[in-house]
Amino acid sequence: MDAAAWDERYRGGELVWKAEPNRFVAEELGGLEPTGRAVDLAAGEGRNAVWLAGLGWEVDAVDFSAVALEKAALQAADRGVRLRTVHADLTLWSPAEGTYDLALIAYLQLPWEQLRQVLTRAVRGVRAEGTLLLVGHDAANRERGYGGPQDPRVLYSVDRIAEVWRPYCDLVRAETVTRPVTDADGDHTALDALVRAVRR
Repeated sequence: MDAAAWDERYRGGELVWKAEPNRFVAEELGGLEPTGRAVDLAAGEGRNAVWLAGLGWEVDAVDFSAVALEKAALQAADRGVRLRTVHADLTLWSPAEGTYDLALIAYLQLPWEQLRQVLTRAVRGVRAEGTLLLVGHDAANRERGYGGPQDPRVLYSVDRIAEVWRPYCDLVRAETVTRPVTDADGDHTALDALVRAVRR
């Protein structure tokens, strides 16, 4: 989907996603000391970015949907936290080296060559001892999980992601994790890739 399609999806008063942060984001990052600047890449309506700002991080929320970023800014204002929104295409956007203490990539489902570029730019944008966290739909979800994109070109491989970050980082966690999903058809289990790393 392009930016215009996402703008259309986000248009309207209701949130497309829940207001609370993704469960893995909260589990992995909730215990970190908010030491400075964080970036949420593909921030959407800001569920994770606003939550990080509430913890005390100085957060940049980057997304190519202007409509989503407007909703993120409204959420931040409603919760009384500061959030800087950056309207940009992540396949083109690059932070200055060593800008951030934390980089989050949650459910940015891109073809591998584009994702690899985003991963490389993200890791270079993080300072030494800073944290990187990626979570998204795992390739195994297509056959063994539930929901999510079905195009194998945009599904994550833990090993591939770890391979990009390993030259720069110490890997804290790199595995396929399960996520419960409840919808009109009942209870299901989705499979996500999770990679957490600390910049050397």
